[in-house]
Amino acid sequence: MAVTHPSPPQKPTSVKALAESPGFSSLPSVYTFPKHPNGEVFSDTKESIPTIDFSLLTSSNIDERSKTIQELGKACKDWGFFMVINHGVPESMMKAIIDACGEFFELTEGEKGEYEGKYVLDPIRFGTSFNASVDKILCWRDYLKIFQHPEFHSPRRPPAFREIAREYSKRVRQVAKEILRGISESLGLEDNYIDETLDLQNGLQVLVANFYPPCPQPELAMGLPAHSDHGLLTLLIQNQIGGLQVQHNGKWVNIDPIPNSFLANIGDHIEILSNGKYNSVLHRAVVNNRDVRISIAMPHGPALDAVVGPASKLVEDERNPPEYRAMKYKEYLELQQGSMLNGKSCLDIVRNKVI
Repeated sequence: MAVTHPSPPQKPTSVKALAESPGFSSLPSVYTFPKHPNGEVFSDTKESIPTIDFSLLTSSNIDERSKTIQELGKACKDWGFFMVINHGVPESMMKAIIDACGEFFELTEGEKGEYEGKYVLDPIRFGTSFNASVDKILCWRDYLKIFQHPEFHSPRRPPAFREIAREYSKRVRQVAKEILRGISESLGLEDNYIDETLDLQNGLQVLVANFYPPCPQPELAMGLPAHSDHGLLTLLIQNQIGGLQVQHNGKWVNIDPIPNSFLANIGDHIEILSNGKYNSVLHRAVVNNRDVRISIAMPHGPALDAVVGPASKLVEDERNPPEYRAMKYKEYLELQQGSMLNGKSCLDIVRNKVI
């Protein structure tokens, strides 16, 4: 009798290849989340996500700018998310980068596999799920992550990608820098505090393109489970297909961005720097059975070697002791990106425990 040996574990295929495979109609168990994602409580709030007018944030009119900084601080405190309008990045440029990322995902599996990085700080990484090497349940998502600053990187294909990404990243970085100036002032710090203390001149900027193909059983799958973002500020755009949900007042809220706007959210390192005055917020991506959703998130962080802790001015009073211990940004990034997504578990590691 022949001896049978167990098959070696297969490397997860991309969800795009799986979704397009002939006769594919039911979700493999490895993509099935045990808790029905749409069974959770949704908010019926009529309250809309805050909107920040970037042109007023950068206005030479002192009163207009001051009022907008107050609105920005309130948005960070109440929601952790806000829309950014009148930001000056051309709509054609936003569409071009979405199209270029879509063209990348249309490359052959072999061409994309050239960028299959193993280390979380590899400057270009293509992959599936969040971290397929440790994920117990795979996410219905393919991704492309590219470092854009302080050193610019780009895949060789598609040919137009490099030029579009370079210009887009440069423009978005300027928007992020001005918003972080406003956040710094809203906390009662100098406008350049975040910039100088965390060395934003060498700050990390990453282009994260997410590809969510139609899913035959979307009620069982997740594009990305609940998580907060590393870094200081993420600016996101997407094609016209929704799927982002934000936790607000303990309930999930569907977010439908305004056309030609950025959806902004503060990251874990603003929570740390503000000593918990502003909190990073859980959000997730759900999927559908009809349309491809492409989103492009751009997290902006400190320099990799910057040590991030609560701003000294915010912990001078004995009534406000440091709630977080200082940690090098690079170490935090390796910790979060090398683990499974699990809410804000990474941030809990640097939280000072009350004895």
